[in-house]
Amino acid sequence: MRDDPTCLSTMTPRTPEPTNAQAGGIRLCTHSARQLDACTKAFFGHMERLGLRQCLEQSLDACPGVSASPAPGSHHLTRSFQLRADLARVWAPERDTTALHEHAVLDATPSADDLEREIVLAMLLSPLPFDFPDYGELAAALRIRHNIVVAARKTALAFHTSEAERPEDCWRYLEGKGFVIKPGCELIASLVKATQPEVSGKLYSFSCYRATEYVLLLAIAQELERSNPAMLARLQLQWEQRPIMSGQFHDVFLHEYGSMQAPLPPKYYVPGDRLWFRNPDEHSSDASGYEGSWVFYLGGGLFTNFWKRERPYTLTSKCVEVFHWRHATFTDSAGDLRIQEDIVEQRVSQTLADRAQTAAVMQTMLRLRDPQGVYAAGGCIDTSREYPRRVYPATTDMVWPAA
Repeated sequence: MRDDPTCLSTMTPRTPEPTNAQAGGIRLCTHSARQLDACTKAFFGHMERLGLRQCLEQSLDACPGVSASPAPGSHHLTRSFQLRADLARVWAPERDTTALHEHAVLDATPSADDLEREIVLAMLLSPLPFDFPDYGELAAALRIRHNIVVAARKTALAFHTSEAERPEDCWRYLEGKGFVIKPGCELIASLVKATQPEVSGKLYSFSCYRATEYVLLLAIAQELERSNPAMLARLQLQWEQRPIMSGQFHDVFLHEYGSMQAPLPPKYYVPGDRLWFRNPDEHSSDASGYEGSWVFYLGGGLFTNFWKRERPYTLTSKCVEVFHWRHATFTDSAGDLRIQEDIVEQRVSQTLADRAQTAAVMQTMLRLRDPQGVYAAGGCIDTSREYPRRVYPATTDMVWPAA
């Protein structure tokens, strides 16, 4: 048995006691008491299997407008679940989830169950509610986050700030549309081949932002294969004709939680979150590809490194890397601003070897970022995170673009 105090094995199960506090965490929101009880029972069963039920407490609150199509005059009945306050204080002070795996005694290289436990525990700690209209959508959301982490761990790219390529046997480039899937090629297999060198035998060049879209799309498509085949067929057709990209991808497929007005805690992350580390240095942010860095949180205190997959970032190493972009700029023969990566790597190594210097850098970089277009006293930490929308046929909230 693991030595540290943990709710997973040593605490006596107890029924969560409701409170009247407005709270975040995981929130079930239904149209009837019977449906809410059924969803709660299914959720408790899931938590029991993970050894987490005794870690929960619940609260009663309002749940406005989460239903895809509420009946006229209907009322939402809700039940919210959070991590027990005594555990939260010890495991995630100030909602810092980067060491949650240590305090909750999860494996450093988590099994499927340990990864799911960390996802659930982090969601229970959220200052904002994760709303679900039924248990099915909650279970699907957990599977999608698991899919994201697994796919992100396997993703590796060739570093290039201006070139783009895909496996030619299943992708082709159409002017004005981007890379589309060739007829007869399956979307899931094509995404895997573009991002996972163990399958393709090659590293392909494209931006970290586009790579995050592919990882998200792959994770969603894998869940749709199970829960909504009709939507998977629609995705397949969409990527054969005109891929959804950039801002439109965000609008169609993702929820963003946290904002400049109500920022998330700087060290709050859920495995499977997509997030941005902003380059707070005005000069070096003009270098193409160095405006910031898009990553996924993998859990265990680690973030994706698509260029050196075997060396995922910690929060510290990522912040220090972004900080030192400012010390490695040069202008190439075409007059474009560039970053010399070997200088960045050398600077990062020197800083990380000096505890006082690392602390000074982190004091600056762990500040929340400035608003867009502003370069003042802000750091590199974004105020929000992103995760996929709902996927079940009756409750999906994806809004597809007009044909």
